[in-house]
Amino acid sequence: MAGSLTREEPAAASGPRPVPAVIRTALFAAGVLARRILLLAGLLAVVFAAVELLPGDAANATSERGESAADLAERRHLLGLDRPVAERFWDWMTGLPTGDLGTSARGEPVADLLAHPFPNTLLLGGLALLLTLLASVALGCWAAAEPGGRLDRGVSASATGILALPEFVVAVALVLVFALWTDWLPAVTLTDADGSPASWRMLVLPVLALAVPQIGWNTRIVRAALADEAKAPHIDTAVLDGLPRHRILTHHLLPGALPTIAAGIATSTGMLLGGAVVVETIFNYPGIGSVLAGAVADRDSPLIAGVVAVTGAVITGVLLLADLVRAWASGGRT
Repeated sequence: MAGSLTREEPAAASGPRPVPAVIRTALFAAGVLARRILLLAGLLAVVFAAVELLPGDAANATSERGESAADLAERRHLLGLDRPVAERFWDWMTGLPTGDLGTSARGEPVADLLAHPFPNTLLLGGLALLLTLLASVALGCWAAAEPGGRLDRGVSASATGILALPEFVVAVALVLVFALWTDWLPAVTLTDADGSPASWRMLVLPVLALAVPQIGWNTRIVRAALADEAKAPHIDTAVLDGLPRHRILTHHLLPGALPTIAAGIATSTGMLLGGAVVVETIFNYPGIGSVLAGAVADRDSPLIAGVVAVTGAVITGVLLLADLVRAWASGGRT
């Protein structure tokens, strides 16, 4: 009996088994995604309410000259404007799970109106995000190679000045230099029959206009993250072991700074897509900027909400990816 009790004691003392890191990360991701979906739903509700507060309505904005009051009343009924805004918003939200973004004030499916412009905006924003990531990591690592040196101070000062520039200022400067003075690149975007840019050269200036301010912002983030990581004890150990500087940077500093860098890049996604509306207007780029401008002019709640929904979905996905990178880098400790 004593022997059996002795064998049972370790089992009783072992306690519950720890939850695997993969499961913890999955639960963390599910919780973050649920919170961000609720936040996006709240934002869409604000969009509907804000459009409702604008002077006039979609029936007036899309009416033709000479329409009578009876015609306007009929148009309001067809658009559902005689129903409470909360009811219209609920009907629109219930169609989202099936991919139904509603019907615009001019009677066209919102999904069809966004089918060509939104991929163009994603292409523009995706290229700008990739350029931002590569340039900011390269510049941040370059500055971190000589902490406190002339190069470090120069990169940090330049990044601070660049991040203060709005996208439209950068866009105008790029047009002046590369389109008007040197005639190296086109200042406007021409499209093919399918609505996409006719040449890759027409993407260069819009991508640069979007990326330059974000490169400044993220270079500061990368440099600060590397500086914080350099204070860790294992970095001193690597230096004392005589490891080459480039190996310390790539194998010790960058992995530890990865969560902060990922968070900065993910934050830039929203800024890039928001700035794309201005940049697309300057370069006549066939994206959602012109669609959104027309929707606001028409007081078109479903179309404006559709733009916000698809843009918010992309931003939510990128932010979730950044959270997963952070969770992975911390070994599943969320």
